[in-house]
Amino acid sequence: MNIFTGLEQIVETDYPLSKQTWYGLGGPADYFVRPQTVDQLQQVVQRCNENKVPIYVLGFGSNLLISDKGLKAAVIKLDSKDFKQVKFSGENVTAWAGAELSRLVLTCVEKGLSGVEALTGIPGSIGGAVKMNAGGNFGDIGAAVESVTLMDAQGSVFEKSKPELIFDYRQTNITAKFILSAQLQLTEGTSDQIMRTVKEIWMYKKNNQPLNTKNSGCIFKNPRGVSAGALIDRTGLKGLQLGGAVISEKHANFIIAQKGCKTRDVIRLIDVVKEKVKKRFDIDLELEVEIWK
Repeated sequence: MNIFTGLEQIVETDYPLSKQTWYGLGGPADYFVRPQTVDQLQQVVQRCNENKVPIYVLGFGSNLLISDKGLKAAVIKLDSKDFKQVKFSGENVTAWAGAELSRLVLTCVEKGLSGVEALTGIPGSIGGAVKMNAGGNFGDIGAAVESVTLMDAQGSVFEKSKPELIFDYRQTNITAKFILSAQLQLTEGTSDQIMRTVKEIWMYKKNNQPLNTKNSGCIFKNPRGVSAGALIDRTGLKGLQLGGAVISEKHANFIIAQKGCKTRDVIRLIDVVKEKVKKRFDIDLELEVEIWK
């Protein structure tokens, strides 16, 4: 029996998830679903609930590791026209979950709106960025978010606003299954000045991160008051390779997937790093990358 009868046009089966991650790693999903509307998304959620099929929500796959075995689940990606909308009203912006973060940054530059330039060079969707409070040395998206529209695991849609909405380092208090859209409060500025800031941030990242490689961004969160990359570097692990996974020589908090790499290679390397840093500094590194297995 096909649990998605009537929705076949938005469902693919036995779908290779490696096509959807920046690492290019991961096995197949039982179902890969691209709802076109909120109503379709609710139908998909209902079918999954009725058939006890686990649900995973995929953004741009830029901060994600997926098991080589794949997932006995439905992986839902909100990348239709409806879910990519971005609407401007003065200094207020409503960006839907599937909108591209980097494109939003550049559009704001063009419109002379300041508040998201700190996100320059961070790949991902708005939904994923809000969920993990994406950011870096220059700031994070949470500073600009005023409210979000959410959907829970039962398909109910609701809103959550500040101060009820709390953003912390690489996390939020959002527990809903789906972020549908986010309302951002920006400030007026001059396009030239904002663009200068964007270029400065981009050059910093270009000089300090292995941008033109297969990676998922920073693997570990920075412990309070210290850089995870510096700890890994001081442990002498730069360049360490297991299978097809190697710790970047440019930035030790990046693990690069080389030809023939498997997810298990990256996970083995993650475990070695955690063990070595714990042994030398008595610090437990916490993952920033998400692992689905």
